Amino acid sequence: MSVPVHPVDVFLVLTRGEEVLLGCRQGTGYADGTWNLPSGKLETHEDAVTGVLREAKEETGILLDPADVRLATVVHHRNAEGAARVGLFFTAVHDPGRHGEVVNTEPHKCAQLAWFPLGSLPDPTYRYTAAGLHAVQDHAPLRLDGWR
Repeated sequence: MSVPVHPVDVFLVLTRGEEVLLGCRQGTGYADGTWNLPSGKLETHEDAVTGVLREAKEETGILLDPADVRLATVVHHRNAEGAARVGLFFTAVHDPGRHGEVVNTEPHKCAQLAWFPLGSLPDPTYRYTAAGLHAVQDHAPLRLDGWR
């Protein structure tokens, strides 16, 4: 019997009014050409809040405080190859005066950052991201994605 492995990902649902910030992936070999939330895997010995704040800074240049983020949903995702992951989706409202301006700080991994209406995601939005955003909109605490 194998030991289950479910990496933990943290996602930032950064909003500005009715819009959400997405980045178009490039040059990573993983989901390139798709729109995704600022996100990443938790590092060893890192808590979820610290992880989402780190990812926000690394990918967008903004500085969030722990009090700025709220856990909105959890997505248990399984990709087409059958590998499972757990995604923690945190929301924050962007305040440029407090957090700084959004900047694409990883142009080698991200072709561009752009704001989109939350109810009208661009095509193609990565399935894992879309599942989390739909769960946030539905106020669903848990969403299963890729499971039959």
